[in-house]
Amino acid sequence: MAERADDRLVRLLGIVAFLDGAGPVPVGDLAHRFGVSERQVLDDVDALWVSGTPGYWPDDLIDFDADSIERGVVRLTEARGMTRPLRLGTREAVALVAALRAMRETGAVQADPQRAGVVESVLAKLTGATGEAAAALDVRLAPEGEPRVVAVVSSALAAGHRLRIRYVTASDEESEREIDPVSLHTQDEHAYLLAWCHRAQGRRTFRVDRILDAVELDTPVEGHDVDPDVDFTPTGDAPLATITFASPARAVAEQVPVESVRDLPGGAFEVRLRVTNPVWLRQLLLARARHVLSVEPASLVDDVRDAARCALAAYADLPPASGG
Repeated sequence: MAERADDRLVRLLGIVAFLDGAGPVPVGDLAHRFGVSERQVLDDVDALWVSGTPGYWPDDLIDFDADSIERGVVRLTEARGMTRPLRLGTREAVALVAALRAMRETGAVQADPQRAGVVESVLAKLTGATGEAAAALDVRLAPEGEPRVVAVVSSALAAGHRLRIRYVTASDEESEREIDPVSLHTQDEHAYLLAWCHRAQGRRTFRVDRILDAVELDTPVEGHDVDPDVDFTPTGDAPLATITFASPARAVAEQVPVESVRDLPGGAFEVRLRVTNPVWLRQLLLARARHVLSVEPASLVDDVRDAARCALAAYADLPPASGG
């Protein structure tokens, strides 16, 4: 799956902050800490090496010891002030307080005592430092999904119990399955439940607002080896599509949850993605039509072609514009 640009930015900033306090760290240890490959760590260091403050001369850039890199060790020699304590203005502090209060209401935080403790601790310190401005702030976040379902999911996570759920996909296919919940996550405006699905015999990600019903069972969850990384795709049962785009559509690879990205000659690239919502994919292909080079399976091409023809036919029925 292609990595989102904002996810990589968070890791890049984290690497600088960690190295500033930890000193020289072997590439393998750094890769393990940030959950990426050693090759990705070296790519991140290369990106940081040419980053810095305006001017962008050698003395303005984040710097590493090249000899250490050759020996498989990453040693930060210049952080360009990125690790200095951040000073917040009142407006910035109030914005953070609002965000933290909203975060506190999410299922992903409420179901995890450790997360909840961190949020409460940071919120208490910021609220105390902001004073009256924070006291006048009222944030109420309605939890996504049926409240009873959210409560059952949160309870099962806290107790380590299996769930029986009734779930509907984006293509309106309903199913009932037993799952061992692992963790709740949020992405954009949606909440997702990462779980081991006994029907599929594998890890699955379920969008919480698509869980129609949930029953907490007395059965304890089993110790499955579940990858904690979440791709925010509601289900792995959806069919795969392979689409080739011309270079100008490169943003698709970062903005859309995809299974894989393959670069092709001439700047073109191929993505493989799950079709969880045919209407959404149709809109994507129509919007990027001039940059779409090929689509598989052929049924997707037919669907987009029919939609385009219907749109053109609708224009044909409009009365001609009056001159003047």
